[in-house]
Amino acid sequence: MNPPAGGFTGDGNSEINHQLRGWWEMHLQGRVFDSNTGFYLPDSSMLSPDAAYVSPQQLSGLSKTQLSGIPRLCPDFIIELLSVSDSHSHALEKMDSWIANGAQLAWLIDPYGKRVFIHQQGAEVSIFTGRYLRGSGPIDGFTLDLDKVWRCYEI
Repeated sequence: MNPPAGGFTGDGNSEINHQLRGWWEMHLQGRVFDSNTGFYLPDSSMLSPDAAYVSPQQLSGLSKTQLSGIPRLCPDFIIELLSVSDSHSHALEKMDSWIANGAQLAWLIDPYGKRVFIHQQGAEVSIFTGRYLRGSGPIDGFTLDLDKVWRCYEI
């Protein structure tokens, strides 16, 4: 069991989910999930990202019963937000696990270093340090305003 998020992390998670949900509302396809949602992955592990998007194609075969429980699928896109207590190396391993289980795109946001580690199927990890991080693949058209995320860590 994981302890609850601290204040800065909770605010950061809220901002990330707000922006992802805003993008989703433009097309209303698939589903957006927050950090309270766990997923049983193909390797039998269960992980819970800070934010996730699942495409309509993945949802098409699921019943209401299957979605009311912990879904047995890997989201197409996930975001993990580092908290002050997270081990950076453990977080990177978790990102590798998301990709190995089928996530097409995964972002590890480091608010303390003001950078994002971008993991994609079939590509080397890249690091983004700008303001507007533009999505691709399953989240084409989504743009995350990182300045709004960084503000969650200021007093």
